[in-house]
Amino acid sequence: MINIEHLDKTYHLKNADVHAVDDVSLHIESGQIYGVIGYSGAGKSTLVRCLNFLEIPDSGSIEIEGFGKVSANQGSLDISQKKLRELRRSIGMIFQHFNLLDRSTVFDNVAYPLKYTGLSKKEIETRVDELLDLVDLADKKYVYPSQLSGGQKQRVAIARALSNNPKVLLSDEATSALDPDATESILKLLRDLNKRLGITIILITHEMSVIKSIANRVAVMENGKVVEEGDVYDIFANPKEEITKKFINSSSALSNITKLIENKTIIPTDSKLVKLTFTRDSVGSATISKISREYNVDVNIMLANVDVINADALGGIIASIEGAKENVQRAIDFLHESNVKVEVIHHA
Repeated sequence: MINIEHLDKTYHLKNADVHAVDDVSLHIESGQIYGVIGYSGAGKSTLVRCLNFLEIPDSGSIEIEGFGKVSANQGSLDISQKKLRELRRSIGMIFQHFNLLDRSTVFDNVAYPLKYTGLSKKEIETRVDELLDLVDLADKKYVYPSQLSGGQKQRVAIARALSNNPKVLLSDEATSALDPDATESILKLLRDLNKRLGITIILITHEMSVIKSIANRVAVMENGKVVEEGDVYDIFANPKEEITKKFINSSSALSNITKLIENKTIIPTDSKLVKLTFTRDSVGSATISKISREYNVDVNIMLANVDVINADALGGIIASIEGAKENVQRAIDFLHESNVKVEVIHHA
């Protein structure tokens, strides 16, 4: 369990002050995969660096299960250096650009955090072998980072981050430098590690597709603040903030509707262009065919998309509904009654 309360961090630059983290409070359950999303400059990377105290917050507190609450006041922490070192060892971190030692083998990179822990050479070798097997790199033990693909380098970085059996794994844009296949491979690995080890993962990203693929809950950051937070499925089904809608649209084929609206010839006259969202309460019902039959309207589906988020389907359709005005409205009312979210996005 992680509790973040009223966390603040300001950078005092030559020309201006930057309020990177502004009164952020979050609760993260043990064993969750928790996403934090925001554009560049939103404060998400500063937040994650405050979580392992690579950055010292100006004020606020962070409570991590097993270590109690650590409070900050004017850039100082109410914790001893010894306790702080123990706390940092309980938090692993992986980065966008891997941060591997180029002149060291895969074995030495993973073994590096274990050098000063009091373990014997034999114990270190046994631990490294376990970790390399865990990330499916046992056959790369004695090769150098330059001989690895991007995805393999990130697997080494993950093994190194797990070397001290951390309770929490922080991932700061860990997939943004990878190609799509490597990204999917790393996300699958993180899912597997979460299930096998029960480790809490906090995932920092600017890609909503990553959140959709792996996270249980998500916080959306803008200008240092958390502007929206909740269950990933609920956020996708019913985003409230404009920035959240923008993120979701960026990962959906339905965003192409803007181009269709510009080409007005494809939208029938006397029709309404609507976006229909089918949640777990409405997906699977024959709603479209029902309104065509019962309300004497023509429904022309232009775009459709189905996501599977945390094992639940979330469907989206953009369609034109054409017919007599009163029939179109009755059809829309029926959709609302059937737990379908209806957004009228264009009148022909």
